[in-house]
Amino acid sequence: MPLLRIAIASLVFFGLDRLSKIVIVERLDLATLHHLPAWPPYLNFVMAWNKGVNFGFLNGFDARWLLVALSIAVSLALASWARNRSGWPLLLACGAIIGGALGNAYDRIVYGAVADYINVSCCGIANPYSFNVADVWIFGGALFLVLANDFGRRTKI
Repeated sequence: MPLLRIAIASLVFFGLDRLSKIVIVERLDLATLHHLPAWPPYLNFVMAWNKGVNFGFLNGFDARWLLVALSIAVSLALASWARNRSGWPLLLACGAIIGGALGNAYDRIVYGAVADYINVSCCGIANPYSFNVADVWIFGGALFLVLANDFGRRTKI
């Protein structure tokens, strides 16, 4: 049953990532426009095709298929680790990480790079980096996984 819950959560998070990219990158044509006006003032849509990992690391190296394989391997390992665990926070966190990782892997397969488009700049400081909803799922899921796992250990003592 935990694997089914992880699979459902992963599909939901993957679907939300795909939906955001279909609307922003494709329908609003950010891929061509490269920039959409800020809304609200600190949230900008700035198109960035990331062939590497966080903050463009490895961007000059074509690691597309290696990173797709790594995303799939990490997703399978995480699902395997969580298959005998219980508690909805832990399973939801795993689903978020897996859904985000597979969302970025999908981008690498279809586009050749991850579609990053969310840019947060404020107060005269121009942030040069963009990210996407899948990155939010991965980061938030990892944070939530640590907290849920730690909370689960504390309540068993």
